[in-house]
Amino acid sequence: MTPDKWAQWLLTRRDGDSADRRARNTQDLTAFRDGVLDGAGLAADDVLLDVGCGTGLVGFGALDRLGPDGRVIFSDVSADVLDVCRRTAGGDGRCSFVVASADDLAGIADASVDVVTTRSVLIYSDRRAAALTEFFRVLRPGGRISLFEPVNRFAAKHRPDDLFGMGDSPVTDLIAKVNDVYRSTTEEATRPMMDFDERDLIDWAVSAGFEAVELDYRAQVDVPADPIGDWETLKRVAPNPLVPTYGEAIAAALTGDERDRLDTYMIALAAAGTPTRRTMASAFLRALRPHGNR
Repeated sequence: MTPDKWAQWLLTRRDGDSADRRARNTQDLTAFRDGVLDGAGLAADDVLLDVGCGTGLVGFGALDRLGPDGRVIFSDVSADVLDVCRRTAGGDGRCSFVVASADDLAGIADASVDVVTTRSVLIYSDRRAAALTEFFRVLRPGGRISLFEPVNRFAAKHRPDDLFGMGDSPVTDLIAKVNDVYRSTTEEATRPMMDFDERDLIDWAVSAGFEAVELDYRAQVDVPADPIGDWETLKRVAPNPLVPTYGEAIAAALTGDERDRLDTYMIALAAAGTPTRRTMASAFLRALRPHGNR
């Protein structure tokens, strides 16, 4: 059976099924994981709920920090990615698995976990305030949340059409046509990824009842970044689970001659090792569920 869209993206479409690109991505992902776990303030015997666990980046990282009495609950909307986590866990008794969305953690009892973590999960939800309320519900008094979220609205504002971080180029007209495909065919699916910023994250946490709310925000505009690497591999990459790969969007947007012109330019750019530019913003949020009846 074909894995669902979440599993397909995590296992192959995120990196074009390329071991080299997967290794490059791992550097960034490891930094995000460590930021989340550092913010969680783990104790050896904590029960951690990793919401939207994906293939287990944060959850398995937490196991390395917990003692023999600590536990990790892997939770995801995708049963297929939970199956990946089960195989990775290999029968580790400290692991359990729950199919659930971030805004409806019905399989998790009230006040039953010490820490809730997420990494790039709320961007896919239309009910983020409800998700924070659920996080509050399942936490014991004194429990913590530690979340990482990209703030995509920032890049959409500052560099809305810079698809590959190249700035102006001889193929800007072609890139604009590819961007039009993404805008016209995926706008509604990706709207939740664009319609909030770091202030909303704080507001949702406060409204849910959390205290000691802290947010670390980082923004970058036109910062030098890695070259695009192999162009054929990049065309097999989808920027998120809800949209076509770059190659699929190019095929829909361009004529054969236009595709040839884009390929010629991008292959030469890759061969030259020309750096790209990164424009992005992200936030780490930490907060506590108060002790007492609040």
